[in-house]
Amino acid sequence: MRRTGAGVLVVAAVLGVAAGFLIDQMLTAAGRPTFTPAVTLPILLVLLGGVVVALAVPIRRATRGRGGSPVNPFRAIRVAMLAKASSILGAAFGGLAVGLLVFLATRPVTPSLGSMGTVIATAVCAALLVAAGLVAEHLCTIRKDDDDEQPGGDPGLEPRIHGH
Repeated sequence: MRRTGAGVLVVAAVLGVAAGFLIDQMLTAAGRPTFTPAVTLPILLVLLGGVVVALAVPIRRATRGRGGSPVNPFRAIRVAMLAKASSILGAAFGGLAVGLLVFLATRPVTPSLGSMGTVIATAVCAALLVAAGLVAEHLCTIRKDDDDEQPGGDPGLEPRIHGH
C-alpha cells in the first residue's frame, strides 16, 4: 500500500471547494438559505482523528518491538486504510468548508459571524483530521529491511551472464 500523496489530498480538497461553492450557489439561486454545517460536525471530525491515532499507536508499538503482543496484520492494514480514508475525507470536508466560506465572502452582504463560525470550525477540524490521518498512516508503516526484495525484481531468478 502506498502512503497518501499530496496530489490525492489536493484533488479531494479542490473537489470539496467546488462542491461547497456550487451547493450554496444553487441554494441561493433557488431562494433558499445557504448551507451551514451542524455544530456537531467539527466535533465529530476531531473525535474521528483521535480514534484513528489511538488505533494506530498499538500497531506502532508492536512494529517497533515495544508492544506486549503481536498485532494481527489484517488489523494493521485496516487501521492503515482507515487512516488513509480519514485524511482524504478530512481534505474533502475542509475543501467543502472553504467553498462555503468563499461563497459567503463573495456576497455583497457581509454574513454574520454566527453563520460563519461553524463553517470556520469545520475547516479547522477537517485540517486536524487530515493531520491525524497522515500521522496514523505513518504510525502503521513498518521499516524496510535490508533483505527485502526490490520492486519488480523476481527473487527466484539470478542474473544471467551472457556467454557462460
